[in-house]
Amino acid sequence: MKRNLVATDHYDPKKDIFKNPYSQQAKGLWQVIKWKWSSSPAKWPRWYELKHSPQIKVPSKPNKINISFVGHSSFLIQTHKLNILTDPVWSHRVSPVSWAGPARHHAPGIKLENLPKIDVVILSHNHYDHMDLATLKILEDKFQPLILCPLGEKELLQEQGLTQVTELDWWQEKVLSGYRFVFTPAQHFSGRGLFDRFKSLWGSFVIQTPESKNIFFGGDTGYSKHFVDIFNRLGAMDFSLIPIGAYEPRWFMKTMHVNPSEAVMAHIDLKSKQSIGIHFGTFQLTDEAIDQPKRDLIKALEEKKISPDKFTTLQPGQSQIFSL
Repeated sequence: MKRNLVATDHYDPKKDIFKNPYSQQAKGLWQVIKWKWSSSPAKWPRWYELKHSPQIKVPSKPNKINISFVGHSSFLIQTHKLNILTDPVWSHRVSPVSWAGPARHHAPGIKLENLPKIDVVILSHNHYDHMDLATLKILEDKFQPLILCPLGEKELLQEQGLTQVTELDWWQEKVLSGYRFVFTPAQHFSGRGLFDRFKSLWGSFVIQTPESKNIFFGGDTGYSKHFVDIFNRLGAMDFSLIPIGAYEPRWFMKTMHVNPSEAVMAHIDLKSKQSIGIHFGTFQLTDEAIDQPKRDLIKALEEKKISPDKFTTLQPGQSQIFSL
């Protein structure tokens, strides 16, 4: 059914699809086939055990946040008042079927039964490695959290039994307990099957705290002017979660996935005081080695003469307190 949405720089009402304002759309089916036939993906370890146990606790001061890495793009953000999950995925595979598709190479960094009460879930887009319906239904049963999602996803989520779903367009916002959640642009695409590409929106989030501090969650994105636009409209980021993985080969991945060098450029564009790398090391989605994103990030920071403690990574299961 065609939606009654007005034309914008990222929505075409005639075709009823969303689009990227700054670039071409994602690669087509034949280019996907070419990549799969020509690729030589690095060998990942089949499984590795976690070396860290999460330290789940509410920060004692409003200017602190506790960040716990679950895996891939899933993080628990604990502020003084709210517990927030980003793109939560606890399933073993990120796929439309349970018996095939990219599988985990490590256990989730936090066991589902050990989660604190979740107040808010933010969803960047509907790809299986970011919007995991099985996990969302468990979170609904346990916590009934507020779900913030892009345009085009509310109906599907409500069909799955999720009760508190708010759909957002770019630059729209939702306020909860004094925290302002702004849905911001990203350069990516959507689709869970063969016939729904670009039918729902994608994006990133800026969480503005009651103390006027900015927390950025990059979701899944290529590099474009949208990082500068976010800075121009919302100001410098005090803390950022920026993708660094799933970027090889560049001829195929560049438009929709930043590499570590471009992630550092995003860090600069956002004038981020502190950044953490996300979207790596859990599911082998592309050709690079499991540790290549971290190695390439260190090299990119050296080239830009940025201290490595300003843009770091966490291990799955690791928690760390950061100042805003």
